[in-house]
Amino acid sequence: MTIEQIYKLFETHQKVITDSRKIETGCLFFALKGDKFNGNQFANDALNKGAAFAIVDEQEYNTSEKTILVENVLQTLQKLAYFHRKQLGIPILGITGSNGKTTTKELISAILREKYRVAFTQGNLNNHIGVPLTLLSMNKTTEIGVVEMGANHPFEIGKLCDIADPDFGIITNIGRAHLEGFGSFEIIKKTKAELYEHLKRKGGTIIYNNDNPVLNELVDDYSNKISFGKTNADFTGEPVSSSPYLHAKVNFPRGVLFLNSHLTGEYNFENIMAAACIGNFFQVEPLKIQAAIKNYRPQNNRSQLLEKNGLQIIMDAYNANPTSMQVSIESFISAFQKPRFLILGDMLELGDQSLNEHISILEQTKKHPFKAVFLVGPVFKEAAHNFSYFTFSDVSALCSHLSHNPIKKGYVLIKGSRGIQLEKVIDFL
Repeated sequence: MTIEQIYKLFETHQKVITDSRKIETGCLFFALKGDKFNGNQFANDALNKGAAFAIVDEQEYNTSEKTILVENVLQTLQKLAYFHRKQLGIPILGITGSNGKTTTKELISAILREKYRVAFTQGNLNNHIGVPLTLLSMNKTTEIGVVEMGANHPFEIGKLCDIADPDFGIITNIGRAHLEGFGSFEIIKKTKAELYEHLKRKGGTIIYNNDNPVLNELVDDYSNKISFGKTNADFTGEPVSSSPYLHAKVNFPRGVLFLNSHLTGEYNFENIMAAACIGNFFQVEPLKIQAAIKNYRPQNNRSQLLEKNGLQIIMDAYNANPTSMQVSIESFISAFQKPRFLILGDMLELGDQSLNEHISILEQTKKHPFKAVFLVGPVFKEAAHNFSYFTFSDVSALCSHLSHNPIKKGYVLIKGSRGIQLEKVIDFL
């Protein structure tokens, strides 16, 4: 069956599901494969639960008139998403970066919703499966699509651009993330730059942070670009305060506005500026941009300020890499007074550079006064050999310690990779 024929089915069955446990009546079930599962095995189950059709790629599971046999289910899903994107013909904004891309995506979407019907990446569905599902969630009422693109291996962004075909794009920044998968910072840079390369070939619009020398280098002399930053940019502003929430002063064409957020950390300034710049470009009224930023509340353990038992807690443990951890610590130091406490979890996926990157973070912490530093995970435990910090093999061990030795007063930064599960600490503070 051709993509055009499958698309005709999609037009009447517009709910696409890849998890047989979440089947909805009348949906299309795509039987994806993984290292530890084979969706083909659940095709019949999906049909029994109410799926209209099941797309499979193994002959033995092509057992009824409601199963559609294709060569490769994943490639079919991606081709269908691209075909749908072209049929819609709406502007697509692509977002990638080592840090801040999800927060920036959320802010941009909140601002654009003030004027347009927007469809955007939900959660972290930003990979080779998530991007197609995001595109297929759009319909004829959608006016703008905002697509987040993630990568942890070389040249994945280019492949996602081939599917989403963005007209506009922003790289939030490029840092030392997923070094295990990429191998080096240079390959990270080349992979993220694939978004800009796609836009240059297409004649699309690049939005970029003029204060970031790496991004400046990648934009080069391309003419169709819009810059934001503190100075010498098309759209300018400056952080005013970050104690505890970040506030910025931004120069709009008709005057200055203060953008007051519920985000912690001055590192979120570039995320706010990116969103405001894009909102201004798409002609959202400045006062509506201001309101959207003010009303946005961070979730999922990203830059959240929590108050509990006399403590002020910065919860920023959705993910971590050396770049984001470094700026989080520096921002915490500048925004909060003593007594300060650090709870840091291992940074994952750093490969053979992992130990040195963790030691570098500890060298950074040594320059500042902390009441106590708690380190969670085997890598931090090894890295802290020459530091007088509390170390724990896992989060359960830390929780046990805190249950008997509670932190009673002060400010706490919680930062670590998602796999360390530092969110469990909250119940023990």
